[in-house]
Amino acid sequence: GSGYQSAVLSKLVRRVYTIERIKNLFIKAENIFKDLKISNIVPKYADGNLGWKEQIPFDRIIITAATSNISKEIASQIHEEGIIVSPMVRENRQIIVKYKKINNVLESETYDDVLFVPNLSGIE
Repeated sequence: GSGYQSAVLSKLVRRVYTIERIKNLFIKAENIFKDLKISNIVPKYADGNLGWKEQIPFDRIIITAATSNISKEIASQIHEEGIIVSPMVRENRQIIVKYKKINNVLESETYDDVLFVPNLSGIE
């Protein structure tokens, strides 16, 4: 929403691709990146559930809304041995899960309870 996570990640990696589904949040984050003179973030206004086919494969994907499953669409966009981190809804609670793609299968490792906004599809 605010672009904070992307701004922090931009200091750690060569390039950050970020998708925002809410137009006014997309515009605000884009302006913050310009004001901070951060040039290695590529923002996109779209439904993040669809990923970003034009930029695949990704080494890492961070999903920042609680979801019940990792879609085949997203799983197909991660590089072999790539990592996806996502808050997952399990038995009426949210947990953070790290997935690693091994032989085209996502292997998971579960971490602590978390609380994120729900994952919604579409754009606003």
